[in-house]
Amino acid sequence: MARPETAGMVTHTCALAAGELAEIRALCELVYTDYDEDTWQHCLGGMHARVWESGHLVAHASLVLRRLRVEGRWRRCGWVESVAVHPAHRRRGHGHAVMGELEALAPGYQLLGLCSSDEGLPLFESRGWQRWRGPADALTPDGLRATPEEDTIYVKASARLDPDGPITCDWREGDVW
Repeated sequence: MARPETAGMVTHTCALAAGELAEIRALCELVYTDYDEDTWQHCLGGMHARVWESGHLVAHASLVLRRLRVEGRWRRCGWVESVAVHPAHRRRGHGHAVMGELEALAPGYQLLGLCSSDEGLPLFESRGWQRWRGPADALTPDGLRATPEEDTIYVKASARLDPDGPITCDWREGDVW
């Protein structure tokens, strides 16, 4: 198995050229059948980890700032978005490569979080991400709203957190989690 090409791998959104952003979006739209404008906007404004093979983008993930309320306190969270590996390039370590780069940024946050697709669960669980089992809410413009349908929230934190307690996310358009 060849090692992923990672030169220049982690870059802030503001340093990406329009063509690079278009390439990232095209990869995400290929991987996710329901990738819409709101989902695209969720992955912008933070750090992007990328992997290329033979000059082609084959993997991407981004880390953006969010606020999560855990154990009664709002915490600075690095939220993982748009983890995508090209279908023809899976099982080569690219998902681990982009996640490793984002996890290295953890000291800048009080915890890391994400919502996983069924396909992503083995990757995140193998990297030590912990499933949140407690009730989930979103702080919306109309107040607190329960989100019981959201059962794939995962966190990674340096401090011990109770995964059976309540968790609340900040508001955003589209899928709040």
